[in-house]
Amino acid sequence: MAHNRHAFFDFARTKLFKGRLIRGQVEGLTVILDTWQARVGQGEAPSLAYVLATAFHETAATMQPVRETLAASDRSAIARLDEAFAAGRLGSVKTPYWRPDAEGKSWLGRGLVQLTHRRNYEAMSDVTGIDLVADPGRAMEMPVSVAILIEGMRRGCFTGRKLDDYFGPGRADWVGARKIINGNDRAELVARHARVFGQALDSRSH
Repeated sequence: MAHNRHAFFDFARTKLFKGRLIRGQVEGLTVILDTWQARVGQGEAPSLAYVLATAFHETAATMQPVRETLAASDRSAIARLDEAFAAGRLGSVKTPYWRPDAEGKSWLGRGLVQLTHRRNYEAMSDVTGIDLVADPGRAMEMPVSVAILIEGMRRGCFTGRKLDDYFGPGRADWVGARKIINGNDRAELVARHARVFGQALDSRSH
């Protein structure tokens, strides 16, 4: 990451962000790059590219922690999810996990990668050292969210699949890697983004 980061941002701005990066996007990208360097090191560019692409997709390119449906509040997100569920637009959902439990807590999707269901908040509490069960809203804090994103994907916390299952010396399964997060959902789209992020990362050393 000590390479030419300006080249990375220039490439990403042109190819992924329609020629313009706003402050929140720059901050989000920077935190992911810095945290990856601190936790992993300078290598494994394809894995990092896929992490960046995942955040890009899951946050609607804002590169900031977001709530499911991009709502400004939990209450609004819950209402939007209830409406979509009632209309049959959430076909894969059997139980409305976002509805407040007996303690009034909602386990709706939050963060740079949409962390849902109490069991996943429990698992990521162990990974981050932050009690997300006591306060699930902390998954919206950038340092917590980026730790969830990177370590969740490295360790296979979300689906049992992890980055090393798809990326390594001489191999990069850009499409299959979507199974780390969400089966085959939008796998080709995220793969396209990841390849471009990979090119952006390569541009740093040119």
